[in-house]
Amino acid sequence: MNDDTSKRRLGRGLAALIGEMDQPVPVEAERPTVSADRMIPIEFVTRNPRNPRRFFDDAELHDLASSIRQHGIVQPIVVRTLGRDRYEIIAGERRWRAAQLAGLIEIPVIIRDVDDKTALEIAIVENVQRSDLNALEEALGYEQLIAEYGYTQNDLGEIIGKSRSHVANSLRLLKLPEPVRDMLAAGSLSAGHARALVSTSDPSALARTIVSKGMSVRDAEKLAQNDIKAQSEPQAPVQRSQKDSDTLALERTLSDTLGLDVSINHKASGGQIRIFYKSLEQLEEVCRLLERR
Repeated sequence: MNDDTSKRRLGRGLAALIGEMDQPVPVEAERPTVSADRMIPIEFVTRNPRNPRRFFDDAELHDLASSIRQHGIVQPIVVRTLGRDRYEIIAGERRWRAAQLAGLIEIPVIIRDVDDKTALEIAIVENVQRSDLNALEEALGYEQLIAEYGYTQNDLGEIIGKSRSHVANSLRLLKLPEPVRDMLAAGSLSAGHARALVSTSDPSALARTIVSKGMSVRDAEKLAQNDIKAQSEPQAPVQRSQKDSDTLALERTLSDTLGLDVSINHKASGGQIRIFYKSLEQLEEVCRLLERR
């Protein structure tokens, strides 16, 4: 079986596995690697250090803890076995943290005996499907799968049910400096704001301007475009006129489709489209898309 076929099957397998996470497994349907729901002491369970979700809002955790005190944990936590009386969370760390705040002694779990790779994939897919990850956590999760297991952007798109351009645009956020990434993680900047800053000369300064002025994503994109034009044409200020809204909209559409920065310079007699890439892989992907046309 080649890698492409294996990864396509893996994507379908993950979807099936995640689909059954919320359902108790009947005893008669048990297989060696699948255990029925059970209650286990909470101290037997540890967090997964590779969990893509890094940020947990304290206020939301306390709200969930209050709900758990009243109603218990409605949805079991998905874990895998590490050894005798030791389990590691695959999905549900937020519920586990809130259960500790609520003072629970035991928690309901579903056990899935999977390897490191599959545990990471499930954690990413489960969180993305629930929109539990912020944009930075999502990008870091994709980067981890690419770095450790050799996935391509197309592979990830198939597994998580997103487009390749969505994956590419997520990964672009990791090019931003740490201060901007912190704003993104904290929610001060949206992913749309942050993507606009990737190719600018000083993303941190522009991010502070966007936050302080409460700019919309559209305004942030205009601010970034002006900065990029100032970089590319420093000796020709007369050429840096404001682009019309149709041109800016087309630039955004092409940029989102390709996952790369695109600049359109339109004049009455013609114009040019510039696609900015930073690696041979990105160039090859553009070439593949053009050849398909």
